[in-house]
Amino acid sequence: MEQRMNETGTETGVAATALMGAAAGAIAVWALDRVDWFMWNRLDARTRTRTVSVRPAGEPPSHALVSTIEKAAGLNATDRHDLAGDITHYMIGIGPAAGYAVMRDKLPGRGPMRGLLYGLGVFLMQDEAFNTATGLGAKPQAYPWQAHARGLIAHLVYGVTTELVLNAMERAVESARSGGTAGGTGPAMELSRDSNGKRVDKGTETARTDEAEIQGQPSPISTH
Repeated sequence: MEQRMNETGTETGVAATALMGAAAGAIAVWALDRVDWFMWNRLDARTRTRTVSVRPAGEPPSHALVSTIEKAAGLNATDRHDLAGDITHYMIGIGPAAGYAVMRDKLPGRGPMRGLLYGLGVFLMQDEAFNTATGLGAKPQAYPWQAHARGLIAHLVYGVTTELVLNAMERAVESARSGGTAGGTGPAMELSRDSNGKRVDKGTETARTDEAEIQGQPSPISTH
């Protein structure tokens, strides 16, 4: 199984990392929705009406996507349409987060700043470009400026939340591994790299150093 080393120095499989990303993405979508609804409920009625009026069939992109699939498949799932739209909304946020988790160590920035860049990227590529190109949303200029500002802020919250949750998960994994190993027959394994770039166990490295120092010292009973 392919491995990757996260910022805590813990190696995790790509699949496990992607699963953590998916979980972080789900939490981040929930946070995005809380912020988005908070801002939506404070918009004036005219702005909200204009926003809804330019949407395809008056629906947000996730629900518009479900409508497109239903029409193509000849389905009439009116009673489950909203549920399917909500699930699609979460999946749209979970998918990119899984990929982000795997690739984020290669992206610029660290911590919340990297999360902000991720959220900005999702906003630009998904909200501003993909939705327009696929007809899931209207042209950007059709929306009031408040809709763009609301989308940007909500996606920045989504990006930072994804990053922070991933960091918390990685620390939890590291803590569990260290605690589990420490409770066994030997010390927790800590990985570092030697001068040749090879990963070595810090415990083994320390033991070898101590042994070398002892061998270089005179015997306790030596007279020289």
